[in-house]
Amino acid sequence: MATLIDELKKDHAAIAALLDRVKDPKICDEEAHKILLTAQNSLIAHLRREDVELYPALSEAAQHDAGLKRTLDFYARDMDGITRRAVEFFEKYSRRDSRIDREFAKAFGDVFAAISGRLRSEETTLYREYEKLQL
Repeated sequence: MATLIDELKKDHAAIAALLDRVKDPKICDEEAHKILLTAQNSLIAHLRREDVELYPALSEAAQHDAGLKRTLDFYARDMDGITRRAVEFFEKYSRRDSRIDREFAKAFGDVFAAISGRLRSEETTLYREYEKLQL
């Protein structure tokens, strides 16, 4: 049976693959919008799972570990900023009537970098902390 962390990492890979597909210059605007909706839904489901299964265990452990508490506080503040930017982006560009143009490319690049960086950071920091708790 796959562990929670294995499953969350698979989510990360799937989300990253969806976002990579949006960068393909051969896809039409309609397909890009569909991919963005799928990526948005996948990201929301992933975040909910982390909120239910990952963060409660880390928060409990952080009550007795000041370093972990600081890490969780940092990740919470970081996520607030990323969430705000991602929500604005998806609200604007998931709509069928939104244009896939230079403005989109810049906004997508910013959101893609933020989400990709967060995914990598979670795997190297938060997920390792969670795995330590499971030993």
